[in-house]
Amino acid sequence: MAETDHAEIWTDFNEAVNMTPAALRKHLDSEASKAVGQKSDGDESTGHAMGRRILEIKDKKKADLSDDDYAAMRKVVGYVHRHLKQGGKARNEPDSAWRMSLMNWGHDPQKD
Repeated sequence: MAETDHAEIWTDFNEAVNMTPAALRKHLDSEASKAVGQKSDGDESTGHAMGRRILEIKDKKKADLSDDDYAAMRKVVGYVHRHLKQGGKARNEPDSAWRMSLMNWGHDPQKD
C-alpha cells in the first residue's frame, strides 16, 4: 500500500470510528454487543472481533501500523459507510441491533 493510501485510510478510519477506546471497550463487554452480528457456529460475531481489532489498532502508534492494519481500517470504513445507509426505523431506537452492530465496529450513530 502506498503512503498516500495510508494517509487517506487513516483520515477515513478516524472519521468512521467515532467512539473512544474506553467507550468501545465498555460496549464490547456488554451482552447487547455480543448478541448482534453474523456468527458462524455460535462463535464471536465478525463485528465483535473487529471491535477488538479496532482497539488493537488504536493502541498502536501511527508509525507502527502495518499494511494488515490499514487493510482492517479500510474494511471498517467500508462497513460503517454501508451500514449507515441502512437502519430505517431502527435509527430512532437506542438499543436496536442496527446501532449495536455499528457500535461493534466503533461507530455510534447517535454521536453524528
